[in-house]
Amino acid sequence: MRLFDTLTRTERELRPIDGATFRFYCCGPTVYGPAHIGNFRTFVVQDVMRRVLETGGMRTLHVRNITDVDDKTIRDSQKAGMALGDFTAQWTERFHADCEALGCLPPHIEPGAVEHIPQQVAMIGTLVEKGHAYVSEDGSVYFRIASCPGYGALSHLEERELDLGKTQNARANSDEYEKDSISDFVLWKARRPEDGANFWPSPWGEGRPGWHLECSAMIHEYLGENFDLHSGGVDLVCPHHENEIAQSRCACGGDFAAHWFHITHLLVDGGKMSKSLGNLYTLDDLAAKGFTAMDVRYVLIGAHYRKPLNFTLDSLTAAREALQRLAKGARGLAARVTEGVVLDEVGFGPFQGAWDALENDLNTPGALGGLFTGLREAAALEGVDAARALAGMNRILRALGIVLPEAPAEVVVPEGVRALAEERWAARLAKDWAKTDALRTEITAAGWKMNDGKEAYTLEPLG
Repeated sequence: MRLFDTLTRTERELRPIDGATFRFYCCGPTVYGPAHIGNFRTFVVQDVMRRVLETGGMRTLHVRNITDVDDKTIRDSQKAGMALGDFTAQWTERFHADCEALGCLPPHIEPGAVEHIPQQVAMIGTLVEKGHAYVSEDGSVYFRIASCPGYGALSHLEERELDLGKTQNARANSDEYEKDSISDFVLWKARRPEDGANFWPSPWGEGRPGWHLECSAMIHEYLGENFDLHSGGVDLVCPHHENEIAQSRCACGGDFAAHWFHITHLLVDGGKMSKSLGNLYTLDDLAAKGFTAMDVRYVLIGAHYRKPLNFTLDSLTAAREALQRLAKGARGLAARVTEGVVLDEVGFGPFQGAWDALENDLNTPGALGGLFTGLREAAALEGVDAARALAGMNRILRALGIVLPEAPAEVVVPEGVRALAEERWAARLAKDWAKTDALRTEITAAGWKMNDGKEAYTLEPLG
């Protein structure tokens, strides 16, 4: 599998450093409210990457953190009048439920920031000892960017002729700040009244860790100094991932991540998501509009991860119809499989094009198109050939994380309604319009709708 690398700006083949297990880290959610579809675009695409690697036979180790202490979790837990742990636990549970509904595989390891504060304090101590960090007047600790050669390489900030010497008097104390801001960033935030009971001891006084440090400490704990891939939304490239690289390399040595995988923004109706516009959708919001989580997943992988995805309600309707067509095609293919067929090997058959698309920079829209192409090519296959094709289709579906909808339950039409329909169809063919209309009224009164086609009719229950 080849994947675009943000650092080198080239497509590179993914291979595990240790030759055995592909070890990767994904920046997880900040649990202060329900995750929205913009968040889930990143998580779903990361899930597809993992599934493709595993479908191709590679062993993986997936680490994704939970940010359960930062400015926002503390602020909103205080507003809710809840202890921080209770507040974040409810939103962590909601996140897990949404991930399960979307068909995302759970990470192998999911560390939380609060439970790893000792590791964070130790990393800060190392940075201070090595001269990469300093203690401010209030007891906060800041990372000195000027002490880190090569800072800005990931986002190519060095191309903007930066003078890192100017950062000495510029400090960023908030957990998140303006993109591309070059400031010495906070590693340890001294205790403040607005933090309430949310503080921990340290050599520099009571306080709590800064957001950027959390990932570095947890990565070092579970993946060490060098690992295969780091992923997140494109909005995290700078400053968050730049800061991770700086503090990790300066504290621990090593090369840190060998590959950087970033997913581009999601738009809604061509614009930015926001609460004020009423377009910041959660899964529950979309379920209330009649859409399933699998409809949402189909849309989220419907555009290439390096291109903006324009999310609309019409795209969800189209996704639902596409899933139904795929399900119908899969059922037709399964019906042509001879009972008792045993396959000696399982490839992709007519769905090879879909697999090739996934291995080529995770081209998910190409893979979705390849499913329909494969079904057309498999239309005349029967027996063992149909079985091979169905096995190949199922492998692609698993790699994409798509679960097809079940066949609709067969509708049993009462004999009396069927007799009325037959009589009405005969009247229609005889162009007896008065009788046709009268019989339609009777059929409607019985709770059924009769749809006229060119060659035949269909019946469906009302409501």
